[in-house]
Amino acid sequence: MTLKEQLMADFKDAMKAKDEVRKNTISFARAAIKQYEVDNRQELDDEGIIAILSKQVKMRKDALSDFEKAGRTDLADDYKAEIEILMSYLPEQMDASKIKEAVQAAADEMGIEKDKKNMGRLMGAVMKKVKGLADGNDVRKAVEEFLSE
Repeated sequence: MTLKEQLMADFKDAMKAKDEVRKNTISFARAAIKQYEVDNRQELDDEGIIAILSKQVKMRKDALSDFEKAGRTDLADDYKAEIEILMSYLPEQMDASKIKEAVQAAADEMGIEKDKKNMGRLMGAVMKKVKGLADGNDVRKAVEEFLSE
């Protein structure tokens, strides 16, 4: 079953169960996927859908921090639930130690010295390796940590 089919089946199940948060979250995700397909006139495969879902998670995480700063716990709780639902469709995320290993491996492959000016090159190389498996902010922190050692 493709990811698109899984989203549709889960959407139907959420409607039957009257689970509004799950139904709305999946609906927004499906709408984002459909919008991309219409705009680019191509049908997405699972890898493309994962990229869209990752973007949706990132948008919600960014908004979540704003809601928490503003003291809007009601909206923050809703966004946390939506993030959890979307994360269930993404591959398992790498933990901090695996991200550090990927950073070290990329630096060794490229022969990068520990200098801040190599930040962009190293970030690009690591992000290609961990695409969809790690959050960009976590990778950035690991790269900064590696370069400042």
